[in-house]
Amino acid sequence: MPQSRSLSWLTVPTPLPSGPMRIAVTPLGVAAAGYGGRDGETPPCTDPAKITAVTERIGAYLAGRTRELGLPIDWSLSSGPHRTVLRTLWEQVPYGRTITYGELAARSGVFEDVTEPGLAARTVGQMMAANPVALLVPCHRVVAADGIGGFGGGRVGIDVKRWLLTLEGVLEPTLDWNGPL
Repeated sequence: MPQSRSLSWLTVPTPLPSGPMRIAVTPLGVAAAGYGGRDGETPPCTDPAKITAVTERIGAYLAGRTRELGLPIDWSLSSGPHRTVLRTLWEQVPYGRTITYGELAARSGVFEDVTEPGLAARTVGQMMAANPVALLVPCHRVVAADGIGGFGGGRVGIDVKRWLLTLEGVLEPTLDWNGPL
């Protein structure tokens, strides 16, 4: 049985503009993470060790007490080129850094045969929108060549991206910043 079939869910409170995150765990690690996730995902996680580890590590990260989440990732909900691009991001773009969609496309090696201008960058944007493990694989660090770029969830999604980039020191805090200093 694939590990993705043994998902169990928990809700983690956050200071993010989207509210709490919904996290799915398996025996291998975190398989899904979403901003402002849907309540009622079943089955609920009942493993106290997993609940504590996920809640404490995400809380410490969002409070600015650590730069690493240190949670294992179950990659089973991504495959092929999508997984390659996500792993490239996860392995090569550290806290406080950003990369453009086009640079990530080139660095991943997935789009070597693509000749249409902008296609690889647009495809990476779509891959980031479909990132099953948001925050753990930091799609918020992928930006447009001419600005912040997009982020799933419309206006709230952009607010989450700005919040996370401010937390990481990429953007200067605004007067309404409600994160750690």
